[in-house]
Amino acid sequence: MPPLQPDVDALDNEASPIVEAASELPVLTATPTAYSGCCLALSKPLIAYFASLLPQPPSLALSVGSGFGLLESYLIVKPHAHHIIGVEVEPSSNQYLPPSNHRVVHGSRFLEPLAAEATNWLFVYPRRVGLVREYLAEYGQGSVRRVIWAGPKADWDDYKTCFADWHVQEQSAELVGGRAWELIAVADKATP
Repeated sequence: MPPLQPDVDALDNEASPIVEAASELPVLTATPTAYSGCCLALSKPLIAYFASLLPQPPSLALSVGSGFGLLESYLIVKPHAHHIIGVEVEPSSNQYLPPSNHRVVHGSRFLEPLAAEATNWLFVYPRRVGLVREYLAEYGQGSVRRVIWAGPKADWDDYKTCFADWHVQEQSAELVGGRAWELIAVADKATP
């Protein structure tokens, strides 16, 4: 997948009339920056790249392990305004997602049933391969059409086997506004 050239000047932190972030979002720059509670270094180009991978509303995207909800919050406000629900284990560390865009599960072995309705799933720095496998086994035959995985390049070999029957494109995060050691893999469900 060639890197997209998003219009990063169009990015702002102005909330849409429908969704507002729970906390004020840090101002992003073109340089990837690490923020507390978000493992992935964020930048304007990286957010625009993620936005280009997500479906337009009303389609739902589920972000499993959303942490503080910072990445997801940039994607639910203008100019993107995607329909994203972040999922975190309790007690949730969410600081940025409004309650309408946030769900809590009782532990890392529990799955969020909304995965059955979501067309896209995000796994950003997932802690265990088993979680991805469990979501795919339980809900992979449902509505999901795309899974986006982002994390260290060194971890991807452990996760890529989860997507043996999917069409996977790997992208160095550095080429789309992230850090050189991070990877973004986009797995699209193979059509019979």
